[in-house]
Amino acid sequence: MPLYEHVYLARQDASPQQVEELTKQFTGIIEGLGGKVTKHEYWGVKSLTFRMDKNRKAHFTLFNVDAPPAALAEVERQERISEDVLRFMTVKVEELEEGPSAMMRKSDRDDRGRGERGFGDRGGFGGGGFDRGDRGDRGERRPRRDEEEVVATETEE
Repeated sequence: MPLYEHVYLARQDASPQQVEELTKQFTGIIEGLGGKVTKHEYWGVKSLTFRMDKNRKAHFTLFNVDAPPAALAEVERQERISEDVLRFMTVKVEELEEGPSAMMRKSDRDDRGRGERGFGDRGGFGGGGFDRGDRGDRGERRPRRDEEEVVATETEE
């Protein structure tokens, strides 16, 4: 049978228990149609990049599925009907990932995007997202424009 990774996003105001019920419902549909869910992960409530149906956050859940295409078609049909599901995506894969997914690996989540200062990848306050590196010896300060005029008039006299 084909292998799939399936992620769905549930409304932010749904409780974790409601999301767990949705997960059980979708797992039951897959198993009822001859497939099996080898792993499911609840990733928690995460911020969305843009608003979806007036929601700024959503509950994320991942399934690793070994099932016929008809089973996933039925799950997707049920997700379209459900008011609690904002979005879903199914991807066919060659093999299912063993162990925790990238979202669940603790080391990635703790260190993601934080430099020594803890300001993300911005390089401090308002940087352009790049490292300027060592600026080296900067030499003498260039005089400002109004200072140049004063120096020029003093030397002419």
